[in-house]
Amino acid sequence: MRLKTLILAGACLTAPSSWPVLAQDASVHVASPRQTFNFNTGWRMHHGEQADAATPRFDDAGWQAVVLPNAFNETEAFARDIRDLSTGITWYRKRFTLPSDAPVSDQGGKALLEFEGVRQAAEVWVNGTSVVLSENGAMAFGADITPLLRPGENVVAVRVDNAWDYKERESGSRFQWNDRNFNVNYGGITKNVRLHLTGDTYQTLPLWAGLGTTGQYVWADGFDLAARSATIHAETQVRNDGTTPRTLTLRAELRDRDGTLKATFDGTPQAVAAGESRSLSAEQVVADLQWWSWGHGYLYTVTTTLLEGGRPIDSVDVVTGFRKLDFDNGTVQLNGRAIQMHGYAQRSSNEWPAVGVSLPPWISDFSNQLLVDSGGNLVRWMHITPSKQDVESADRVGLLQAVPAGDSERDVNDRRWEMRVALMRDNIIYNRNNPSVVFWEGGNESISEGHMAELKAIRDRYDPHGGRAIGSREMLDSTIAEYGGEMLYINKSGDIPMWAMEYSRDESARLYQDNWTPPFHQDAPDYNRNGDSQAVEDVRRWYEYYRVRPGTGDRVSAGGVNIIWSDSNTHYRGDNNYRRSGEVDAMRLPKASFFAHQVMWNGWVDPAPGTHILGHWNYAPGTVKPVQVVSTGEEVELFLNGRSLGPGARSDGFLFTWPDVVWNGGVLEAVARHADRSVTRHKLETTGAPAALKLTPHTSPRGLVLDGADLALVDVEVVDAAGRRVPVANDMIHWTVDGPAGWRGGIAQGDSSGRPRPAVPVAGHDERYPGTAREEDNYILSLDLPVENGINRVMVRANAGGTGPVRLTARADGMAPVTIELPTAQPAAASGGLSTDFPERHQVASLSRGVTPGAPTLTPTRTTHHPVAVTSPGNAGELAMLNDDNELTRWVSDGTQRGAEITFDFGKVVRLSEVDMKAVGWRTRGYPLRLELDGRTVWEGATPQSLGYANIAFPPAAGRVLRIVQTAPVADRDAFGQIVELATPRAAGDTGADEVQPGWRLGIVEIDFHGPVAP
Repeated sequence: MRLKTLILAGACLTAPSSWPVLAQDASVHVASPRQTFNFNTGWRMHHGEQADAATPRFDDAGWQAVVLPNAFNETEAFARDIRDLSTGITWYRKRFTLPSDAPVSDQGGKALLEFEGVRQAAEVWVNGTSVVLSENGAMAFGADITPLLRPGENVVAVRVDNAWDYKERESGSRFQWNDRNFNVNYGGITKNVRLHLTGDTYQTLPLWAGLGTTGQYVWADGFDLAARSATIHAETQVRNDGTTPRTLTLRAELRDRDGTLKATFDGTPQAVAAGESRSLSAEQVVADLQWWSWGHGYLYTVTTTLLEGGRPIDSVDVVTGFRKLDFDNGTVQLNGRAIQMHGYAQRSSNEWPAVGVSLPPWISDFSNQLLVDSGGNLVRWMHITPSKQDVESADRVGLLQAVPAGDSERDVNDRRWEMRVALMRDNIIYNRNNPSVVFWEGGNESISEGHMAELKAIRDRYDPHGGRAIGSREMLDSTIAEYGGEMLYINKSGDIPMWAMEYSRDESARLYQDNWTPPFHQDAPDYNRNGDSQAVEDVRRWYEYYRVRPGTGDRVSAGGVNIIWSDSNTHYRGDNNYRRSGEVDAMRLPKASFFAHQVMWNGWVDPAPGTHILGHWNYAPGTVKPVQVVSTGEEVELFLNGRSLGPGARSDGFLFTWPDVVWNGGVLEAVARHADRSVTRHKLETTGAPAALKLTPHTSPRGLVLDGADLALVDVEVVDAAGRRVPVANDMIHWTVDGPAGWRGGIAQGDSSGRPRPAVPVAGHDERYPGTAREEDNYILSLDLPVENGINRVMVRANAGGTGPVRLTARADGMAPVTIELPTAQPAAASGGLSTDFPERHQVASLSRGVTPGAPTLTPTRTTHHPVAVTSPGNAGELAMLNDDNELTRWVSDGTQRGAEITFDFGKVVRLSEVDMKAVGWRTRGYPLRLELDGRTVWEGATPQSLGYANIAFPPAAGRVLRIVQTAPVADRDAFGQIVELATPRAAGDTGADEVQPGWRLGIVEIDFHGPVAP
């Protein structure tokens, strides 16, 4: 088939500067025969097996009309337990017609379908012939449909099977990541589809699955950060499917975010034989570059064009950014500046109530920008590859990413490992041009060195120049992995970065604020918290990482990611059928912990000045409660109606507490004084009674686009007469919608049926607790749902083909109704089932945090001293394991009182003030110790239990020999309660407590010695 040129050769296509193009799509800057179409519109869907549905003449008139992305069971999102989500066979069908000047009678040209992802398995037919089978449910795949197309109407049919126990047809093996615990099962064509039309000699797509092609690869090296220059490389795979050889030159054009051409550079002409695939490349040093950075999503468009005789025959735009990454001394450096990892472990589904994963791109930006606004610089997607939409969104908002391929919880050695290897290959090829991808993750659990080597070889083959590290969870003793870190424990390293993969696992519903605000919610069990309690716990947990941050010695923690960003339907432990560990709820409304992180994380390593009072100031008369403030200040003073309540007691670095404050209405203000002599303030006011409703819309840059897929969000607040949100209001809101949009609603604690909550545990759920609500529907899709803490958020979806405005009206008892009108827009017209409307092109990259800092991002706080000799009367043969930078080895004394001591000789007099010790059983054991420096006792007490390193601080003292003596037997007591779902210490992560008995056994995994920074 010959697909004739649809655009005059040599014509100039100019897109508005705010319209970035899609990665690896036909160029909007350089005219060529290539075209890319949005293939999401005009589908029909039927849930259930249907005979002959793949045949072109099948009558699908009675099927449901849908616009992709679409999950047939999306309405169950957050209304049901993950284990109860509907499964089965779902059919999709679409009719389309090629442009009139692309006759199928000619030979040549290519038509390629790109599916960004389908859950779980999909077989695709074109005009009744099967063209591709994709079974992994996690990644993109393609199909060459050229020989099957015909003049006039063509039919695509897709059969999707989202069974939890789906097995690969050829091997009979299950996919490890198709897991009821972690990978929420919204079934169907859940991601975007595109149609690419090219000439017979063309640049391939980055789709190994289905096509076996690698597409484009753009990278930078030779960085001169100060001069803002680098060598830009562009490489593309070219396929000649014609009948004659072609002599081709690759031209690369670099345009900035405003569309201004910055550089043009050509490669060397090459002959490409008929039927041959070949790689063409070009490179050039480019100056005056802007670096992609955290919160600075500066993106360029690199257009790769195949020239034949000076004429463009195929042009592709790749949207990318340039940044320099370094991983050494236990630290991540971005553009030459140390950056401590702080962010979130987020389920890759990244889903929303009642729509699941069927989202427009602006919603991805909305969520990911909030994550950056909270102080997060890294998102670790969990278990499977995230959607391409989320990957590109992270590029735009400046959010670093750790991207897995597919895994559940452990290493495997059968066909399931081969599946993981293949998925990692597909993942790397598809996402290697996205600058936000910083880590390739090999597994959600440690993997063997042989398996790590396999994955690293794939990275080295397909992404050798991207600067990205490849590793896996744990990998503490690996000589191959380039990063690691346990699930929730703290690891230090002087070599590869170690960062915690899932720390601070406690959770709370947004409704439950504290012990003094209705509906009252005491912490029970330990991890099932109220909002303020969760925020305090997050401060406690983060401080352990911050205390051993880069700049605190020769071995440091690279940071950690808190689990989880937004409440998720992928798991549960507490009162609901979804996980509530989010710093925002499922509609992305912040909880108290959001603001705690915003203060602590407002910096690359050293945080900027900031202060926040947890909670609100609306209480009943007579209330006496603690007030807690999160601040980066050195001292915080509290004022109530102008009267000082004195300075707060400081704990965990960032927390200041006044334990018994008598409530009095008015203004509560915290004033923090910082080390740089700046002052920050935050205040709370007692509001009046509920007086009115306030509505605030959130839409795409174009408004609500009436394309059948776009969404609009509307916030409803209960405010007092002065317009202030009433933070204790939980009023029921009644909604109506008028115009071309459908109600998708929001989420709240409770059930739209009004059924009372069970007061006792329910049989079969032994983890339930009185007052749980796991069978409730959480008001999903209900037109009546309450605000929580004075606010809630609802959602509507645009109809396809509608016209006119969309109006939402909110009503509540005792308050006047309020109506809001959403601006609407029409998508670009579709023809023959092919649309040229791409919502991504209207998203504007965010530069919210500014460029990479010019000054150092950390202040050294300690000097590390290394002993030259270590001795002990107990088990001297293993002493070398104390300082081997391997946190899977340890020294343990011989079990006698005499043997429970150890001596460190530094070879010269040093000044010591701190010892960081990772002791065996660090979570459950506090060791009674005495520290003697040259015979003088400098510290005596019990080491604190921790999730990693216990810090022993004492006044600076000079000496050469430090002796540590255990002074009493040690016993076990878990200081952290039920913080993980796993049953045993071994499953939870090796603290050694299950292998080393307590008593007179001094056990040390690693130990570091520090003194003051030399003047």
